[in-house]
Amino acid sequence: MKVFKFGGASVKDTAGVKNVLKVLQKHNNPDKLIVISAMGKTTNALEVIIQKYLAEQSPEAEIEHLRLFHVEIMNGLFEHKKAAVFEKINQFFTILRNFLEHNKSKQYDFVYDQIIGFGELISTTIVSEFLSRNGIRNTWIDVRDVIKTDSTYRDAKVDWETTQKKIIAEINPGTISITQGFISSDTNNFTTSLGREGSDYTAGIFAYCLNAESVTIWKDVPGVLNADPREFKTTTLLQQISYEEAIELAFYGASVIHPKTLQPLQRKEIPLFVKSFFHPENEGTKVCRGNGCAVIPQLPCFIVKKNQALISLSSRDFSFMVEENISEVFQLFHQYQMKVDLIQNSAISFSVCVDNKFNQLEKLIQHLKAKFRVEYQTGVSLYTIRHFNESAINSVEKGKKVLLKQLTHNTVQMVTAG
Repeated sequence: MKVFKFGGASVKDTAGVKNVLKVLQKHNNPDKLIVISAMGKTTNALEVIIQKYLAEQSPEAEIEHLRLFHVEIMNGLFEHKKAAVFEKINQFFTILRNFLEHNKSKQYDFVYDQIIGFGELISTTIVSEFLSRNGIRNTWIDVRDVIKTDSTYRDAKVDWETTQKKIIAEINPGTISITQGFISSDTNNFTTSLGREGSDYTAGIFAYCLNAESVTIWKDVPGVLNADPREFKTTTLLQQISYEEAIELAFYGASVIHPKTLQPLQRKEIPLFVKSFFHPENEGTKVCRGNGCAVIPQLPCFIVKKNQALISLSSRDFSFMVEENISEVFQLFHQYQMKVDLIQNSAISFSVCVDNKFNQLEKLIQHLKAKFRVEYQTGVSLYTIRHFNESAINSVEKGKKVLLKQLTHNTVQMVTAG
């Protein structure tokens, strides 16, 4: 069994879906599980619908625009406009509208997860039907029936024992199964999600539970690059990296591989390949384990996380910031769902760079002010350089105001204004 994952950019339009067919025809072994993300910017569009709904504004125009976006893709894929797939997609939009009409909860994270997964359900239905009509028999699986989690909406934790039993019972070896990335369900069968960009993690979950031969993530880039081409002018393909290095890069915010994806793969030493959707014949990047799995080629790797917050704390009486203080602060970070990306402390102060992913920074600051002197700055950028040299550091610092800088053996991190 091999696991393939196609991201949203891979299926963003009619040409993308047709290219999925070409990739699968070149890899014609039927023993596959295929994970597919929402099409293009569908997740972003659904987030706008969620925001308008919770602001008690009608999202109907946005819903209809999203429906027509998918109809346009289907028109380019299916000759007969009365094909069953059109009705299936319309049914998903009917279910979405019914939820918005009858839902009583205004809890953001719950509402988010009940709505956001429609993108994946719709995209996999379209791709599954298109493949079937072009000679690739497959089974459509609702991932919510097999990946079970707790009820931590927007960042759900997998119930591995239950999930493995359900996956083994549901997936038939020797066939092609198509399912959704990113989403799952709790014990009450409410939809949950595995965190943004969690489709890679979905592939890792299936690979682990099925003892897969390998996982291939198909991207709109050649493989794992040493920097994000949207942020850095010059980038280089990494032909090979170790699990450990990939986990380090993911921890610091590299977006090619989701941080949680690598952990289940590493436990069973399942190889991971990141390949170009546009050039499937190319080798891409291999993520592997062992002494012979060094980074190839050896060069600095750059990561940037924007729109972070830098918080500096000190005690009101200028006493030492000791373990008791720091423990209390981290309990608050956990309470307000803040991901800490960088820590620096001195005798009387403590600074952290955090990701305000759940928009609870203001509540956290007010709580901290009850006991500490607090200074904070939003909209900062966190740069991380793995395997740095002076030239790499200078290239990042040039023209920027550095607010905080920290060096370790292999890594330098800098917080800059803007």
